[in-house]
Amino acid sequence: MKKIAVVTGARSEYGLLRWVIDEIHHATELQLQLIVTGGHLSPEQGLTYRCIEEDGYDIDAKVDMLLSSDCASGIAKSMGMCSIGMSDAFLHLQPDMIVVLGDRYELLPIVGTALVMRIPIAHISGGDITEGAIDNEVRNAVTMMSTLHFPGTQTSAARIGRMIGTMKNVFVVGETNLDNFLRLSLLSRNELAESLNIDLGKKWILMTYHPVTKESREKNLFDVNSLLHVLQSLGDDYEILVSKSNTDLYGSDINQLL
Repeated sequence: MKKIAVVTGARSEYGLLRWVIDEIHHATELQLQLIVTGGHLSPEQGLTYRCIEEDGYDIDAKVDMLLSSDCASGIAKSMGMCSIGMSDAFLHLQPDMIVVLGDRYELLPIVGTALVMRIPIAHISGGDITEGAIDNEVRNAVTMMSTLHFPGTQTSAARIGRMIGTMKNVFVVGETNLDNFLRLSLLSRNELAESLNIDLGKKWILMTYHPVTKESREKNLFDVNSLLHVLQSLGDDYEILVSKSNTDLYGSDINQLL
């Protein structure tokens, strides 16, 4: 039986991995190992590892990596802590392969550690493009270190093929988030209004902001402030829902503004 270790570091990316984890969990020829790190273990982020446990999955290893600072040097130090913790987790669990998704910065120490320890890597959602952020460089670096590639589209698969020089081990599987629409029971508008305590009679606006990590802290905060001023100017006819930042560069500064 092959041991497959799925590594998740954030609530957002766990939502995309949920049904991949479930399929591995129920596969008779595979043994699921679940490693959580990053924002999942942060009180400021809601200790979201508990959501994973509530979904019925056992967590095999918790790798604490977050420092209090989310400036560039603080994140770099957190990445170093992640690498140390992952080496211990991989040594203990002895996985036959790890599975990661996306382009968050913690993937660099996770995948780099697996590469050095000669653990094959399966990467989901490679080959995409994100302008204005370091995500592109992270994603492409993970692609170059990975063994199996599971992009969401043919276009992304072609980019991976150009990067690694072959289409071998590149499998287009579609976007994993679509499984949430197919498998989850979605709330009605009335149910959503009740759960969030918002006015059903007003128009709704959802605001979410991804830090532009290639821009300065000051530019990011200026952009968020400008957006908030525009939303506030709309008046009382709107209910404005704002999502908080993940453990990203400048994330805590942005959350203070919100």
